[in-house]
Parts: sequence; C-alpha cells; structure tokens
Amino acid sequence: MQRTAPSNHLFVGKKPVMSYAMSALIQLTQAGEVVVKARGLAISRAVDVAEIVTKRLGGGQFKVKNIGITTEVVGEGPETRNISSIEIVVGK
Repeated sequence: MQRTAPSNHLFVGKKPVMSYAMSALIQLTQAGEVVVKARGLAISRAVDVAEIVTKRLGGGQFKVKNIGITTEVVGEGPETRNISSIEIVVGK
C-alpha cells in the first residue's frame, strides 16, 4: 500500500527536529502553507517543528492556523490499538 499525500504535508518521525523545520520552511516558501503531521511519540517533535518555524526561522511571517487532534486505530484483530495523532497547519 502506497501512501499518497499532498506535497505540502510533512510527516514527522525520528529525524532531528531541525531537518523537519528546514523542510517545512522550504514548503512554506513554495506553497505558502504546510501541514505538519505526527503520531504517537513523535507528536512533541511535530509541536517543536511548528514552534521553531513560527518563532525562530520564519521571522514572524508564519503562524499556526489550525491544530487538529485525532485517535487512529492501528492493527487488525486482537492487535488493534489506539494511537494519538496531530495535524498542525502552518501558513502565512
């Protein structure tokens, strides 16, 4: 199964925060808006990315437009579990 997502969506994982922040900044200069997404333990890293982009790197020209939180059900049968996820929309 291949994941298809719009080009302005940034999925946060285990890389260093600054690499995601730089990717988000590039997306913002090209598209004007980026959606930072994360699940589970990466949620705090996604929040850090949004804060770095809006406060330190963006020079005050970007802001958090919307934040959405959900719970995703992952796995099948007896191995299903709930994982928290977050979407942070950053734009001009």
